[in-house]
Amino acid sequence: MCPQLGYGVADGTESAVIKEQMKVAHVLRKYVPREWGGTESVLFRLLRGLRACGTEGVVFCPCAEGELGRDPLAEDGTPVKRFRYFVPIWGVSHEQREQLVRLGGNLMSFDLGRQLWGEPSIDLIHTHALNRLGAMAWWVAKRRGIPLVLTIHGGVYDLPDAVRSSLTAPLKGGFEWGRVFGWMLQSRRLLDNVDAVITCNPREAELVRQKHPGQRVMVQPHGVETARFAVDHRESARAAYPQLADRRVILVVGRVDPAKNQDWVVRQFQEVLRRHPGCVLVLAGACTNPVYGGELARLIETLGLGKDVQLTGGIDPGSPVLAGLMQLSEVLVVPSLSETFGLVILEAWAAGTAVLSSKTSGACSLVEHGTNGWLFDLDEPAGFHRSLDVILTDPEHRRAVVELGNRTARDEYDVLVLARRVEDLYRSLIEKKGGRKL
Repeated sequence: MCPQLGYGVADGTESAVIKEQMKVAHVLRKYVPREWGGTESVLFRLLRGLRACGTEGVVFCPCAEGELGRDPLAEDGTPVKRFRYFVPIWGVSHEQREQLVRLGGNLMSFDLGRQLWGEPSIDLIHTHALNRLGAMAWWVAKRRGIPLVLTIHGGVYDLPDAVRSSLTAPLKGGFEWGRVFGWMLQSRRLLDNVDAVITCNPREAELVRQKHPGQRVMVQPHGVETARFAVDHRESARAAYPQLADRRVILVVGRVDPAKNQDWVVRQFQEVLRRHPGCVLVLAGACTNPVYGGELARLIETLGLGKDVQLTGGIDPGSPVLAGLMQLSEVLVVPSLSETFGLVILEAWAAGTAVLSSKTSGACSLVEHGTNGWLFDLDEPAGFHRSLDVILTDPEHRRAVVELGNRTARDEYDVLVLARRVEDLYRSLIEKKGGRKL
């Protein structure tokens, strides 16, 4: 560790404090920049915030096929090291294997263990992966005598049955011979073995505490760079999508995947157009499920919505276009089947956009219906249309709701504020493990 000069404030006076700089290894289950999504945004902002606090990060992630293109993490100053992996399952098709790697695969890697063991001067390992990769990180951390922190991104216990089924669907017909590695690494005991669990919503935290009593669980909401979304980027969005001119934009942001449930909004959009002519639905996000993506495209064509629904594909995470799309939009709709947090809600708030979300646990922990956003039940489309009517026809109410969301994003969810909390957790665990004051 290297000493770093920080500042503490006590009794109204500023005093210099020497803080030891930390180095943290972050383990990911997947990192493909062209398929950038919420998890990648969360990590990017966390690493940037931690760097501002004086904590160095290095990312370990699986090798990826094809041309990766730009690497925002590396460009931002975080070393990215890739490890070889394999999918220990017999009897599945190439398409099933690809889908497992994209989303739900329980990957295995001996190379990860070798790289983590050989990485010099790391003080803590932070795994953003569960199962065998997370357990390999625990195995190395235990033998190096350093703490291991686990962040739950997509949910473990707080998952609807439909989402859980979609994650295991690619395993159908296969034999998972890699379970022996999971048994050797104690992957099923990972949540008991780590030094702390971070989750982004209170419901998941409550379930983890119930099933793993005594475990240290920290609720850490995701952060947003509010200053970036405060800059007006609408011209960038107009230049990228001139077809949106003179249309009222209804925006959905998220990877094209069954869990994000874009087809639900498409099915409602004929009624939206009947009530509010001139609207256009923009679906922004990379397609991570080609089968679902094809079904979505066919649905749009079948319903005759080709001129009224715009699919953008993946948008470069460093581009101002996404912020510009939010600023252009009348409302951001979040139709997800499951969101353990809902980072896109914070982004919309920071951009000054109204939010209309399905009642996932993440949205319900952020949004108070009619106060800082609106909520609806997926099984009651009439409620969705009632709320959308308010958003599109009552500008004064919409403005008040948007202003409150924007203020909440700035005051409570700015990335630097939240990164300091994670840094404090790191330091307390390192001190406890190493018996020395940082």
